[in-house]
Amino acid sequence: MMFDPRVALASLSGEADAAWARQAESHAGMAFLGGISLDDRSRKAARELVARDRNEFLPEDPFAFVASELDTLADADIDAAMNVRSATVGPVRRAARICADRNAILEVNAHCRQDELCAVGCGETLLRDTDRLCEYVAAAADEGATVSVKVRAEIEGVSLETTADRVADAGASILHVDAMDSEEVIADVSDSSLFVVANNEVRGEASVREYLGYGADAVSVGRPSTDPRVLRRVRAAVDDWFDDETGASGEISEVGP
Repeated sequence: MMFDPRVALASLSGEADAAWARQAESHAGMAFLGGISLDDRSRKAARELVARDRNEFLPEDPFAFVASELDTLADADIDAAMNVRSATVGPVRRAARICADRNAILEVNAHCRQDELCAVGCGETLLRDTDRLCEYVAAAADEGATVSVKVRAEIEGVSLETTADRVADAGASILHVDAMDSEEVIADVSDSSLFVVANNEVRGEASVREYLGYGADAVSVGRPSTDPRVLRRVRAAVDDWFDDETGASGEISEVGP
């Protein structure tokens, strides 16, 4: 798994669509669109989130939305992924088939922490139920999709190192890690067979060098993904790292303050 440059855009609820990806295609190599709620229970949770003023994608047909957004990026100079939520495995399989047909990545959302989503078994709830998470990954991989798993650090009782090994065995290729305030967690998963994308507070040279120094294969930008100044800084730092033979070794000694 590889994209170039090794800068991704991390999905923003209700904002990360094809137009959002297009505005950054000169700075990033990958855009994680979504998240999009697929089944009745996750869509009900999303409507409850909207009722308390959170942005959410709630198209009438979520699968048509996935197909349309990916089709819109067919000629874009950026690879595409679709971050999905579901309380049941069937819709994940269906979305994965759509992604596979378009050479796009299916990203299983094991990350969202909103109470409404967790209550129906979505988001970070999957991190506490690795068997079910692996069922989702395997279903998506069986449809021919390249599979990413978006996870969050600092969940009590959850070892991301163990999770990485389990989802890799289930068929995942990418681990997209929101490191929260524990950047060093990237080192825990960097020896897995997965392509590791580090996320959280990626803003410029210092954060890029820290994450890549811990062994990340790429970084992703969240909230500032609509700010070209941030994207230019991140892209320059990533390019410099991989252009430099010492930096490319990924030694932890390269981590800056």
